[in-house]
Parts: sequence; C-alpha cells; structure tokens
Amino acid sequence: MSDPAQIGHRTEFDLLIVGTGIAGLAAGITAAEAGLKVGLLSKESDPFESNTGWARGGIVGVSDEDTPELLAADICYAGAGVNFEEAVRLLVEEGPKLVGEFLGSKVGVPFTRDRTGRPALTREAAHTVRRIYYADDATGAAIQRALLTYLPRVPGLTILTGHTAVDLITNTHNSIDPQERYRKTRVIGVYAHDERDECVRTLFAPVVVLATGGLGNLFRHTSNPESATGDGIAMAARIGAEVIDARYVQFHPTILYHRDSQRYLITEALRGEGALLLNHTGERFMSRYHADAELAPRDEVSRAIYREMEREDSEYALLDARGLKLDPAHRFPGIVEHCRNLGIDVRREPIPVVPAAHYFCGGVKVDRDGNTSTAGLLAAGETACTGVHGANRLASISLLEGLLWGVRCGRNAATGPPDLDDRLIESIPDWIEPRHPEEFDPLLVRQDFRTIQSTMWNYAGIIRSTKRLSRAIADLEYLRHRIEQFYRSAIITRQIIELRNSVLTASVIVADAIANTKSLGCHYME
Repeated sequence: MSDPAQIGHRTEFDLLIVGTGIAGLAAGITAAEAGLKVGLLSKESDPFESNTGWARGGIVGVSDEDTPELLAADICYAGAGVNFEEAVRLLVEEGPKLVGEFLGSKVGVPFTRDRTGRPALTREAAHTVRRIYYADDATGAAIQRALLTYLPRVPGLTILTGHTAVDLITNTHNSIDPQERYRKTRVIGVYAHDERDECVRTLFAPVVVLATGGLGNLFRHTSNPESATGDGIAMAARIGAEVIDARYVQFHPTILYHRDSQRYLITEALRGEGALLLNHTGERFMSRYHADAELAPRDEVSRAIYREMEREDSEYALLDARGLKLDPAHRFPGIVEHCRNLGIDVRREPIPVVPAAHYFCGGVKVDRDGNTSTAGLLAAGETACTGVHGANRLASISLLEGLLWGVRCGRNAATGPPDLDDRLIESIPDWIEPRHPEEFDPLLVRQDFRTIQSTMWNYAGIIRSTKRLSRAIADLEYLRHRIEQFYRSAIITRQIIELRNSVLTASVIVADAIANTKSLGCHYME
C-alpha cells in the first residue's frame, strides 16, 4: 500500500474510488491486485467510519436451505415486484458464493460459526429461510475491519483520508480547451479537499468509482453516520449522470429511542429470532397491519409503527425480546451491552424504538459492470442503483450488492480505457478559489442542515402527500439557491461541501417523488 504523503497537488492514478465502505474497498482490492495504481478517498480521518461499519444484521451467504430461485423470489417480494430481473439474477447466482470466497477465505471476516464450524445462519424479515451470515450483531464492523486489515497486503493502493470529493472533473465541464465542449462528456478525475493541508487537490484517473454510501443524514432521524450526506448522488447529478428511483428511501423500523443515544440500530435479526413489537398498552399490533406481522417487509413495519405512534400520540413503540428462546446476551451482545449502559435490561423490559431513514434504494443508474450513463464513471454500493432492490430493499442484501458490484467495478476498471491524454490533463485547471473568500459561520451551516433534515422528515418521510412534497420542493429550491451562492464565495470546508450536496440530493429525491404519485414500496403517498 502506497504512502499518501507521496501524493502531489496534481496526481494521476489508474483508478480513483470515492468511498471506503465494502463497495469501494472491494473495487480497490480487485483493481490493485490486477495491477492498477488505485487511489481511495475517504473524507474521514479513519476509513473505518462508513455505512458498512455501522451495519449490524448480516449478509446473505450460501445456505443448504436456499436456492437462487428462492432468494430471487424473496428479493422481488420485498421490492414490490419492480426489481430489475437481470440484476437480481446476477446477484443470486454470483453473490452468495462471493461472500465465502472473497470475504471468508480471502479477507478473513470472522463470521460467527455453528457447532460444525460452518458460518451460522439467521433469518430476517421477508426471508423465507435462514441464509444470513453474521458476526454477532456487528457484522458490518467485522467486514470493514477485515477489509482494512487486508489492504496493506495489496501493492498499488493509496488511501487518502481526510479528503472530501468536491466535484467530478470532466472534459466538457472543466477543460479550458473550447474543443472539449463539443465532445462526449467523460469523467477524468476528482477535485478533492484535503482537510489537513487545507487545499483542493486535482486528482486524475481514466476511471472513477463513486462508492460514497448513503444519504440518511438528510433526515432528522437516521441509522446512518453523520457522513451519509448523499455526496455521490449530488456529484453525479451535477455532471448530468442519470439518477433513478430516488423516491425510494427505506426507513428501518427499529432505531433505539433514547435521549443519550442517537442513530443506534436495533437489528432486524432480533425480530427474526422472535422479538415482538408492542404499543404502549402492551398490545402486539403488527398483525393488524400485515399478515406476516413482525416479519413483514421493512416499509410495511415502519409505516405500521408510525401509524401506531400517531394513534397513541407517542414518540416511540416497544420491541419486546423477553420471550426469545435464545440468550440475547450471547446472540446480540452489542445491543444488550449498549442498552444496559443506558439502564435498559432487554431480558426484563422492552426496548423503545422508532423508525428512521436507513437505506437509499435508488441511485446513480448502473449496468451489471457498474457503468453509469457517463463515460469514465462507475458506481457501486448504496450510491448506485442496479435495480436489485426495486421499491424496497430486502434485509442483508445491501452488503451483498456492494460486495458484488464493487468487485465487478474493480474488474471493469482493470480492463477499461487507456491512460489519459497528456494534452487533456494539461487543459484542466487547478481548483480556483474565490477572489474575496468569506469565512463561514458554523451556526448558519448547522441551521441549514437542520432545515433540510426537518423538511425531509416532515414532508418527504415515511408517509408523503402531494401537498407535503410541493411544500418540500419549494423550501429546498429556495435553500439550494442560497447555499450555492454562499458556496461560490466561501472558503471551502468539508461542512460546506456536504451542505451543498445534501440540499441537491434532497431536491432530487423530492422531485422524483412528486413525479411519481403512485404508492409503491417505501414510497408511500397518502
């Protein structure tokens, strides 16, 4: 793995990857092992911080109970039947085997084992059989840690931490050669803000992979880390790359509700093992909303909890794990310990939970090899829309999709276009700072973030209406115009970059929701 200190102000790579979750790391490892010089960008000082690291439930692997046809049927049932069949078929045929080969044997993820030494299996909502590999109740963290531990074995990889991608570099948008305006748009690099040196680097590559993760932080309540601000969606939209299915934002039904703990996800596997949802009178209510009760698809469970909270005028529901046949401290040690530290004994009392923004089913449109509608630009993971999820994601499929399309992007890049033309690179200017830059007021930036989050939660959240969405787009467009003006005159920082990306991505989601008034999956219109 190369030393990032050797990176100059203008640097060329064979491949640039924005994001260091499972999709970005799988792409980077695959491409570097094929001989490419790869740059991995993380806006965090620690690349462990990603949506992958926060994932708890698990990842679908090989199971004796399972078949590709059965897995495909479950994916399409959860996705309301609008999944892209070709992508689903690719996932069910190649994905589960890749978990064992790439994550298990190659990278060494310490999946929990059964008595025979094989990966233990669990079940989550809308799965008809046990097929999910897990590492206690912190599967994402185990995967992320193993991938990062593996990186030093791979020559040709450079991780640039504290580097926030500002914009994609294209020939038609950024070249000072007027002839390039008339050619087909092609991505040739990234402008990236180096937080440590307080400068913007000009990084070139013939192929760029967007693997920036999710956008949960656009909403007031979310299971995502604060870094999930829809950066990849915004960057792709600004250059005209196709973004589809943006209306499908999945809400996880059970995020811990406690004043001293935000964003803590109570895994769906708890309900898969028998935990029940109760209202404040102690009544089990899910059977009133769906025949599969607690094991209904996530969008159905989230709406049921939301309705029950409205009916009772309460701020949360209750998840009762007291009747589990297994010991929760053994199967879910992280959850048990976290709740205990907050004064909640899950073996003696229910856990207060609330739905929260969790996963983006839409994204930058890609094909089976991660190609977008713009040359030189690939995407994988939550940033991409492969069509696998349809209108609602099946549990424990996201990590699988990120792994498979990450590997396929890495292979694609290794057989991709030749080196960039020196003349084209020379025609790209370095980042231009404003002549009279303004210092930003952190209070104003935080307030704009809160406005976006409140607008999205209240008007474009679990239950939507035409009137609410119309109010949302008006408010967001006004805010977007103001933020863009401020961005062009401000001293650039990570916070300002994220704010600019957030308001654009929020606008993309709401615009797509307004254009599609039919309720489907996690896009529910009243």
